[in-house]
Amino acid sequence: MAAMRGPAGIGSELDEALVRAGRYLRRGVVSADVRTLQKTGGREADNFYRDRLSYDKVIRSAYGVNCTGSCSCSWKVYVKDGIITWEAQETDYPSAGPARPDYERRGCPHSAAFSWYTYSPTRVRYLYVRGVLLELFREAKARHDGDRVEAWTEITGNPGLAGRYQSARGKGGFVRASWDEAVELAAAAHVHTIRTWGPDRIAGFSPSPAMSMVSHAAGARFHALIGAPMLSFNDWYADLPVAFPQVFGDQTDVPESGD
Repeated sequence: MAAMRGPAGIGSELDEALVRAGRYLRRGVVSADVRTLQKTGGREADNFYRDRLSYDKVIRSAYGVNCTGSCSCSWKVYVKDGIITWEAQETDYPSAGPARPDYERRGCPHSAAFSWYTYSPTRVRYLYVRGVLLELFREAKARHDGDRVEAWTEITGNPGLAGRYQSARGKGGFVRASWDEAVELAAAAHVHTIRTWGPDRIAGFSPSPAMSMVSHAAGARFHALIGAPMLSFNDWYADLPVAFPQVFGDQTDVPESGD
């Protein structure tokens, strides 16, 4: 070390640095062919990566993040301490028959990152309604002795009131609301529209399609009962081929995680 000394002060600092780094300079066991050097310890950092993929159990699930197939892809979800740690595509699909090739593993990149959605701090966990509209609806209900339909009729029939909440679109301003109040608002709008314009002015839109067959079937049945049309979700998406599912029976090719 004395030979490595330079200007005043620098040599001593170098000495101290080498001493602190001594744990990296320990003598190890060299193999007979001088190709390997074996040391014990010093790999504690690897535990983080091992623990990242450790799990207590694997459960079966299906994710529906903007899913056209309505959660038709099977996933293995790895759980540790009740928390999703990671997921992988399941492969045990039933046979498609002797005349068709078997299913490969399936699952989109959205689903592969679903646990990030689940635990995201920005995930919406409560019901929100535009604050201006909710305030107008409450005030109108008070003026009409609690009649929801009359309250909605007043709001939409008055350009000044309607303009207040319409001009607020795109500016945020959502407030937390109860399900009871939100259902009142939606029901009043449906009843008013049917009475005034007819049921064909209510158009149903299923977002891919409504994330699950339960909600999709319930919504489609409701619109069928009141005489309202249902629109194809693909007709609303500019980046997807219109009428592709109707013609070919599937939206697009389903990718694998490796893609």
